[in-house]
Amino acid sequence: MAAAPFLKHWRTTFERVEKFVSPIYFTDCNLRGRLFGDSCPVTLSSFLTRERLPYEEAVQKNFSPAQVGDSFGPTWWTCWFRVELVIPEAWVGQEVHLCWESDGESLVWRDGEPVQGLTKEGEKTSYVLTNKLGEGDPRSLTLYVEVACNGLLGAGKGSMIAAPDPEKMFQLSKAELAVFHRDVHKLLVDLELLLGVAKGLGEDNQRSFQALYTANQIVNVCDPAQPETYLAAKALASKFFGQHGGESQHTIHAMGHCHIDTAWLWPFKETVRKCARSWSTTVKLMEQNTEFVFVCSQAQQLEWVKSHYPGLHTRLQEFACRGQFVPVGGTWVEMDGNLPSGESMVRQFLQGQNFFLQEFGKMCSEFWLPDTFGYSAQLPQIMRGCGIKRFLTQKLSWNLVNSFPHHTFFWEGLDGSRVLVHFPPGDSYGMQGHVEEVLKTVTNNRDKGRTNHSGFLFGFGDGGGGPTQTMLDRLKRLGNTDGLPRVQLSSPGQLFTALEKDSGQLCTWVGELFLELHNGTYTTHAQLKKMNRECEQILHDVELLSSLALARSAQFLYPAAQLEHLWRLLLLNQFHDVLTGSCIQLVAEDAMNYYEDIRSHGSTLLSTAAAALCAGEPGPEGLLIINTLPWKRTEVLTLPKPGGAHSLGFVPSPGDSAQCGLCPCSQPYVPAAPAAPAACVCGAGGKSQRPPTGLRTRPPKADGSVTLDNGIIRVRLDPTGCLTSLVLVASGREAIAEGALGNQFVLFDDVPLYWDAWDVMDYHLETRKPVRGQAGTLAVGTEGGLRGSAWFLLQISPTSRLSQEVVLDIGCPYVRFHTEVHWHEAHKFLKVEFPARIRSPQATYEIQFGHLQRPTHYNTSWDWARYEVWAHRWMDLSECGFGLALLNNCKYGASVRGNVLSLSLLRAPKAPDVTADMGRHEFTYALMPHKGSFQEAGVINAAYNLNFPLLALPAPGPAPATTWSAFSVSSPAVVLETIKQAEKSPQHRTLVLRLYEAHGSHVDCWLYTSLPVQEAILCDLLEQRDPTGHLSLRDNRLKLTFSPFQVRSLLLTLQPPPN
Repeated sequence: MAAAPFLKHWRTTFERVEKFVSPIYFTDCNLRGRLFGDSCPVTLSSFLTRERLPYEEAVQKNFSPAQVGDSFGPTWWTCWFRVELVIPEAWVGQEVHLCWESDGESLVWRDGEPVQGLTKEGEKTSYVLTNKLGEGDPRSLTLYVEVACNGLLGAGKGSMIAAPDPEKMFQLSKAELAVFHRDVHKLLVDLELLLGVAKGLGEDNQRSFQALYTANQIVNVCDPAQPETYLAAKALASKFFGQHGGESQHTIHAMGHCHIDTAWLWPFKETVRKCARSWSTTVKLMEQNTEFVFVCSQAQQLEWVKSHYPGLHTRLQEFACRGQFVPVGGTWVEMDGNLPSGESMVRQFLQGQNFFLQEFGKMCSEFWLPDTFGYSAQLPQIMRGCGIKRFLTQKLSWNLVNSFPHHTFFWEGLDGSRVLVHFPPGDSYGMQGHVEEVLKTVTNNRDKGRTNHSGFLFGFGDGGGGPTQTMLDRLKRLGNTDGLPRVQLSSPGQLFTALEKDSGQLCTWVGELFLELHNGTYTTHAQLKKMNRECEQILHDVELLSSLALARSAQFLYPAAQLEHLWRLLLLNQFHDVLTGSCIQLVAEDAMNYYEDIRSHGSTLLSTAAAALCAGEPGPEGLLIINTLPWKRTEVLTLPKPGGAHSLGFVPSPGDSAQCGLCPCSQPYVPAAPAAPAACVCGAGGKSQRPPTGLRTRPPKADGSVTLDNGIIRVRLDPTGCLTSLVLVASGREAIAEGALGNQFVLFDDVPLYWDAWDVMDYHLETRKPVRGQAGTLAVGTEGGLRGSAWFLLQISPTSRLSQEVVLDIGCPYVRFHTEVHWHEAHKFLKVEFPARIRSPQATYEIQFGHLQRPTHYNTSWDWARYEVWAHRWMDLSECGFGLALLNNCKYGASVRGNVLSLSLLRAPKAPDVTADMGRHEFTYALMPHKGSFQEAGVINAAYNLNFPLLALPAPGPAPATTWSAFSVSSPAVVLETIKQAEKSPQHRTLVLRLYEAHGSHVDCWLYTSLPVQEAILCDLLEQRDPTGHLSLRDNRLKLTFSPFQVRSLLLTLQPPPN
């Protein structure tokens, strides 16, 4: 007789099922307690090392007996275990696992190859030795387990983002063989999903009750101690999951994913092993689940695996051929989306796409950047130029103030380029296949009705780990279940193809994708940012000089391999947790070493190119003056004198608006004397050039103030070094607000809610404290002639001090502030402010290959959320007819609120690096008042000039006797940004030129060149020829057409050099 039906209480029924699958409660009699059956011990031995040894070396070491319960460490060390095991004969026909639980991250080695990662945090605590032990299978086996003394997310002391605990010890808590009951595992997955449906759909949903009642009935019929009851239980679950939904169901495209930060709370070298742990596990999953697709970004990580784990790399290539391993992203690393230069972003794709093509047979179709701190408005154009029109991210779900209004949309960049963007609506790149996540993906979708497809990225991430078999089992079981969205194991190509079919109703977002969080990363770890800017400039100059040497010398070999290596180091450091400063001290130290390598080797390559440029041309001994920018300029340079001393020289650039022109300087040792201004021989015939009327530095007045005047601008400093007046001499227009002080240093309390190195909160603005200088500290430095300067000292706090030289050169439209800071603070933020006599509702900020406007007011929450923004070399506040630009040589954080221009200088966070920004800093910013618009006034050129001063290189032999200009551009709106050798260069005689329109205008221009050009053709950013892009060269010039902010690249094939 069947049991009479009972009234059911929701909570008791739900919790009854929970306890039946609990890993904590009632494991002596519940189903979870039957997941593993018989077990037996293994024999262990180990050794501890400070080094990350290769397998071949590690297995040769002396291993000592070890046992479960042993401790090892400290942090960043490695413990290798030899695991000798014998499988009992009675286990024939059973699935056998090595169960392993330890602190730290482990990698199992079998027959000399990495086969699986093991981490408690990543829910991987067993390695499948055999799915079914056969009669003839070997019973004895020796494995090695490499245990890194760090967790999946580093080794923070007390909290995840705290600085690592250097003394942390780790323990082995389990190491044994055990029989695994796969049927129990499948029932556990079913019951977890049924509970998820019941909870997720809620008590007012019919399907929710069906799920709960089904789960309850399974508990009734299933006796954990009697496996023969499992079939009836499984049949009940299959009936529920076999009830399908309708055709209108939302479709979820589930893709395996494993976000591995290339460095963050662990050093670069540990990431190499994280890749092996994560991807060896993925290979095993792909072997066992042929429908499983895994997506993988970051060419750098794959290059590491190729170098350190060639067998694993080969397996990844095999699965790529099967379509299961899908490279995505197209970049060298998942870089920061704000701070790298436009050229650096291009090189991310150039290096990445070429690597993917070489190693996996094709380039990536999707840009993949799920975890960076904002997205430049020029990224759509760069993507399209690199063969990509699809983009996936999700980071804007972290917005602190405003919820972004879309999950699937078109993104229109600065130049009008459009790409299709998808934010997985589950707002995560590390899903685990739970019903709650599946339901959130549908309910959270902000584009319901416009599209019926969503992405779903599953797998442990940030510190690696990746998907598990349990996640796959969940997703496959959900498949097509009534009451839930349809779930299919899919690929990025399938997802975006489905989205493109439904794209007719999608909305368009124009401009930058600004993350309303993590805006402290524009400033944190200032030395990293300074070196990034410097190394970008070094590589620019090396490529340019090497290209010219290639054109002028038949013997010169372009250093392509060396430059690729240096570029890859720079691109590596532009990873979104390195350049941003949100990393531990070990990472920052490694990054600084990489920068030093770039600087050192770059300097050598510059000298080599300069030597080639001087070869074979008789001329005066002295210096080689090189202008690496596409316009004429004249600068005051510090030139060497015999005996190691220096003097000032007034040096014109070669040629008329010359790009990368060469100029001999045979009289570099000239005095800076007001009465007899310096002269520098430049150009054919050795004609001297005299500077304009000398600069005046008025001696301190009775009140202690100092005035600098070069006939273009007049600067007045009060006795403490603050700017009381900045006048554009020709018009008499004052730039500083009445009664206000410019060059005012201000200090803020800087205590975020949690993300210390990342966040500057809005409330920091309420703690503003001007740093008052002491009258009488201002003194005259250089008294005039070619240069006038004044300097002062400022005590910021009892522990921090600043010294600054305010410099005005003859003929220069801006005043420079050379600053040195000794910074020893905790949770303070230093800025410098310039209140302007200007009114405008918006300010302009330079970004990659262009600029954009942001509001100076807080009308809406979207405006207010931008209280701290990023810029590159300049920002400008202008009204009709007049403006004020603030330039810099290494800063990125900025803001303009009302009429106050503010440059962010230094922070002092204590996590994850307690030493961040402590110590000595040097940087320069400059102030430029101007008539008319910033475009007409040459602000863009001025910012380039500040960052790319004329090069004065010692000529290793006689310098060329005449000036020489290689390139020039007819329009001031067009910038010739890059000259390099083409990646694929027949006879090594093809150059790539990259230009962009900088003013925001449609323009036709002429590119002039003195090089022997044989062919000119347009190409994309990957240097692939445009079949319709042939350019006609007439009278040594090419005609080019630009739309606003358009980036154009061209290939110039040079004629063979004469013997």
